[in-house]
Amino acid sequence: MSSHLDYEINKELGECYLFMGELDKAEDYYIKASASSGEQADPYMGLATIAMQRGDMAGALTHYSKAATIQESDKALAGLGLVHMNQGEHAQAFDLFSRALALNPANAVALGCIVREGYEQQRVEEIIPLLRSSLDATHDSNTRITLAGCLLFVGETEEARRHLSEILDADPGNANARELYDHIAA
Repeated sequence: MSSHLDYEINKELGECYLFMGELDKAEDYYIKASASSGEQADPYMGLATIAMQRGDMAGALTHYSKAATIQESDKALAGLGLVHMNQGEHAQAFDLFSRALALNPANAVALGCIVREGYEQQRVEEIIPLLRSSLDATHDSNTRITLAGCLLFVGETEEARRHLSEILDADPGNANARELYDHIAA
């Protein structure tokens, strides 16, 4: 059997066991996959996910770093950001989430985390362009509401109102948009 086929089988089995929540079996297969092809990021992403689920931040950091070294992806960078956020290294987490969103503006994990970090670090103005890029990529109403909230926070009331009006025109029953819009009107 070729090493590429070994890699594919072990990676797929790792993913299946991870999906089923059988972390020990998933870990075994991801380790086998990484041994048969050290140049693929996926097994390290799987091992990082397992480490995160176990609360092993050092292990997660090691595996996400290895995955990002092999192939810098939005998922690997977002994972690294999560580890740094959990370790209280907020500036580093913010930078990693920004890099992840530069690669993929639709990465929901990075977007949600950078919004949280932006408020905590008083860097809301810096996340507004990232939210705009994400909105361009996804056209998601929740992203638009978040953008409107950030715009309101930094004093851009008219632009926030425009975004909320657009949501309410398309979906008059959107409670979150209505609440924020009513807050502006008050």
